[in-house]
Amino acid sequence: MNLIAFFGSLNELIAHSAGQWWVVPIVTLFCFIDGFFLFLPSETAIVALASIALHTGEPNIWLLMAGGAFGAILGDNMAYWIGSKIGTSRFRWMRRPRVAKAFDWARMELDKRGAVLVLTARYIPVGRVAVNFTAGATRYPWRKFVWLDAIASITWSAYGVAIGTFAGHWIKNNHLLGVGIAIVFAIIIGFLVDHLVKLFHQWLAKRSESSSSSSASSENSMAAAAELPDVQDEAPKVAVRGEPQA
Repeated sequence: MNLIAFFGSLNELIAHSAGQWWVVPIVTLFCFIDGFFLFLPSETAIVALASIALHTGEPNIWLLMAGGAFGAILGDNMAYWIGSKIGTSRFRWMRRPRVAKAFDWARMELDKRGAVLVLTARYIPVGRVAVNFTAGATRYPWRKFVWLDAIASITWSAYGVAIGTFAGHWIKNNHLLGVGIAIVFAIIIGFLVDHLVKLFHQWLAKRSESSSSSSASSENSMAAAAELPDVQDEAPKVAVRGEPQA
């Protein structure tokens, strides 16, 4: 009974906290920090609160979405600014194998297809930090970055709310269990999205290489054709009967 009472009190505390005025600003702060620092993925906060809002009506789902998007935009632009000042290898955590590999990948992809990368990297926890820093370090056009990142952040926040709302349908009366299911569901979906985005970029890379090979082959064929002698000029003249040969 004590355990049941404890979980009952915890559920009431969660529902009460979700309705407080400071919840959305906390989510905004969380998303802001997550934009430039390898922290806990901020999707978890949005997903968890969205699952609670489905049954309690609090926090306001639109304010939650706006707060998450606003914090993400500020955090990503902070990362861009930091990257423009210090680069991508100043601190020890930047030189960790996984992070350094992410920076190298981001630098290569930004050179090839920057717009697609900025739009999709927001859905990858480590990838978005790497892309934001690298965009600043390589002087990727800031105005272009702002607009692309705004679109990515708004859709990312809506995506988190959608996952939380969907997962919240499974549990109605137990907010704690609903939050747990929503977070697990978000982790699974995030894992799938991460791999799908990487596969998408690999497909684009292969397509680009194929186009480059085709262009190079076409140019070589044209160059070879230009070097062929003119057949009409080189063909021997045949004497016509009755006509004196030269």
